[in-house]
Amino acid sequence: MTTRYLTGITTTGTPHLGNYVGAIRPAIAASRRADSDAFFFLADYHALIKCDDPARIARSRLEIAATWLACGLDPARVTFYRQSDIPEIPELTWILTCVTAKGLLNRAHAYKAAVDQNAASGEDADAAITAGLYMYPVLMAADILIFNANKVPVGRDQVQHIEMARDVGQRFNHIYGKAWRTAGGGGEPFTLPEAAIEASVATLPGLDGRKMSKSYDNTVPLFEGGAAATREAVMKIVTDSRAPGEPKDPDSSSLFAIYRAFAGDADSAAFRDELAGGMGWGDAKQRLCERIEQDLAPLRARYADLMAHPDTIEDALLDGARKAREIARPRLAIMRRAIGLGPLVTARAHAPHPAPPPHAGEGSARAGRGPSGKPSKRARIVSFRDGEGFRFRLLGADGDQLLLSRAFADPRSAGQASRGLTDANADAALAPLDAARFAFMQGADVLATSDAFPDATARDAALQRARAALASLREAQESLP
Repeated sequence: MTTRYLTGITTTGTPHLGNYVGAIRPAIAASRRADSDAFFFLADYHALIKCDDPARIARSRLEIAATWLACGLDPARVTFYRQSDIPEIPELTWILTCVTAKGLLNRAHAYKAAVDQNAASGEDADAAITAGLYMYPVLMAADILIFNANKVPVGRDQVQHIEMARDVGQRFNHIYGKAWRTAGGGGEPFTLPEAAIEASVATLPGLDGRKMSKSYDNTVPLFEGGAAATREAVMKIVTDSRAPGEPKDPDSSSLFAIYRAFAGDADSAAFRDELAGGMGWGDAKQRLCERIEQDLAPLRARYADLMAHPDTIEDALLDGARKAREIARPRLAIMRRAIGLGPLVTARAHAPHPAPPPHAGEGSARAGRGPSGKPSKRARIVSFRDGEGFRFRLLGADGDQLLLSRAFADPRSAGQASRGLTDANADAALAPLDAARFAFMQGADVLATSDAFPDATARDAALQRARAALASLREAQESLP
C-alpha cells in the first residue's frame, strides 16, 4: 500500500547543517521508498506570515529549492512545487475557513503565544497580530487536505496543526460528505491526516551547545559561503578548557554529536576513542571539517550549478505544479459542486421547473432546442495555443473540461488530432490510462488526457460523461446540411 507524505518548507531563511541532518536528508531518503508517494512544497504563502521582506523571501525560495535538489530530491519521483503555484490551495482555504470554528483557532499555540507576549509587555492583546497568523492553521489544513495526504512529517511543536487539520477535514466531511458523493466524488471528501514524528531524527547542537537554530544565531551554513564558511563556523564551536593530552568527554561534546551525524558507527567509535585519549580540540575541529566536506563537497558543487541556472529549478517547480494541479483541480471541481458553487447549467438541470407550454403548431421538444426554443448547449472542442505548442480541449455541455490534448508543433497537427473526436470509432479510442485518469488514444499514442480523479469510480463516471460528449458531437455533425 502506498502512503502519501507531504512536507512543507517555509521560505524565510537559508538552510543550515541542522536542517540537512534533521529534515532534508531523512526526508529525501524516505521519498525513495517504493511505498512512498511524496509531496514537497515551498511554503511561500506561509512565509508572508513571518516576513515582509520581498527580497529575503525571493532569495530564500531559490536557495531552499536549490538545496533540496542538490541534496538528491528527484522531481521525477516526487511532486515538488511552490505553494503559490497552486491556486486551488487558497480557494480551498476560504472554503475551509467557512466551516472552521473560531474557538478552534483561538487555541492555536502560535496565536496564543503572541497574545501572551502582548499581555506580558502590557500591549493590547491583538497588537501586531495579523489575520495571517490567526488563519495559519486553516492554510496548513488546505495544504494537506487538497492532496489527501496520509502522513505529515513534523516536529512535536507542529503536531497541534495536524490535529486541527483533522478537525477541519472531519467537519467538512460531516457537512458535505453526502453532497460530495452526489457530485461525483468517491468516499469521504478528505482523508484525515496523521502527524509523522521521527523519534530517531537527529537534532544537531549549534555553536553554543543549544539546538542549532537561526533563532539562536548559532548555525553552521550548509552551502552558502562554501567550505571556508563551514570551517569558520566549526572553529567557533564552544568547547571546554581541557588542553591537548587531557581526556575529553565525547558525550558532552557538540563536536562529537555533529561528527556522529555524518560518520558511520566505526568512524564515530574511532573519533570517540581519540577524544577520550586526549586529542586536542583544534585537531578535533579540523577532523570534523574534513568529515563534513566528505559528504557536502559534491552536493555543494551541484548547488552552485543550480544557483547559476535558476531556469533549471523553475522548470522542475513548474512541472511539479502541473502534477500537483492534475490532482487538485478535479478535486476542487467536485468540491465546488458539492457546496453549491458548480455550473448553473448543472444546477438548472436538477432544479424542478414547470413544463413550458408547447409552441403553436409544433411539439414542445424540437430537435436541437431546449424548452425555451433556444439552441441547446452541446459539448464542444476548443483549440488554443500556450507556451508549449498547439492544443485542444474537449468541453462538456456544462463547460467542464473533459480532455486536454498534448502540445502539438503546429495547428494542422492539432486540428487533425481533434477531428478524431468526431469519428465514428471515437468511443473506442477513449480508455482508462491509470487508476486516476483516462485518455483519448490513437493506437499506442496518447493524444489527450483527462484530469486526475480521486479514485477509479470518479474516473469512470467522468469517462462516461466524455463518451456522452463525443456522441453529442457526432449528432451535431450529422445534423449539418
